[in-house]
Amino acid sequence: MLLRWGALLLVVAVLAVVFVQLGEWQLRRLDERRATNARVLEHSQQQPQPYAQVMDETIDDEDQWYPVTVTGTYTGETYQARYRNQDGAGTEVVSVLEADDGRLVLIDRGFIPRPQGQPDPAPPAPPTGEVTVQGYVHRNERGRDNAITPHEFNIRLINSEAIGASLGEELVDGYITAQSSVPEDDPLLVPVALPSLDEGPHLSYAWQWFSFTLIAVIGVVVLIRADIRDRRKAERRRARLAQRREAEEAIAEPADT
Repeated sequence: MLLRWGALLLVVAVLAVVFVQLGEWQLRRLDERRATNARVLEHSQQQPQPYAQVMDETIDDEDQWYPVTVTGTYTGETYQARYRNQDGAGTEVVSVLEADDGRLVLIDRGFIPRPQGQPDPAPPAPPTGEVTVQGYVHRNERGRDNAITPHEFNIRLINSEAIGASLGEELVDGYITAQSSVPEDDPLLVPVALPSLDEGPHLSYAWQWFSFTLIAVIGVVVLIRADIRDRRKAERRRARLAQRREAEEAIAEPADT
């Protein structure tokens, strides 16, 4: 009995530690989500700046969602970023812009929804002549080489370094998601939306893991109490049987005499 209780307590202790750690991990995810939301909100509400003032070094998470403007001419290279989602499946259209300072900047011109039951539409050509784009700064998306390296102008992830390497050119680090363009871009393109600023399911997941811990602890207490109760019942039953046998033996002894 004691051995079984010890093994049960050990299993529950291990599970409790794991569940608590998973709950704490979800709380850390929640803190990260809140920090990201605060950064998006803070950056996106600032006044647009010339792109060179923001995209003058390697772009990381802290640099994202700053509004910027860039003026230049599209070079003609256009890529289709596949398997994107914005209220439905579709693609994003990415083109190279030669800024008026001579540097090459990657512009995510917008999202194209996929028509129901049809293949993705071909990406529209960019506007000709000088354009001014206003949008948000993004860091390069990261992934396997086959996801970031263009194949027949198709990509899975948007990465200016990989696209620049395929062109034999140096592109500005990161890219810009266009929100407006002068002159206007193709009406088929939908500007890439700001990320959802909700907190996600992390808090509810954390409470679930902590609840599992509590359930495990209560469960083992209930099982041990049930074992103790059953053991006491068995002892009382044995005692009653022993008393009955003694009484029967006491009654039988005079007859034998």
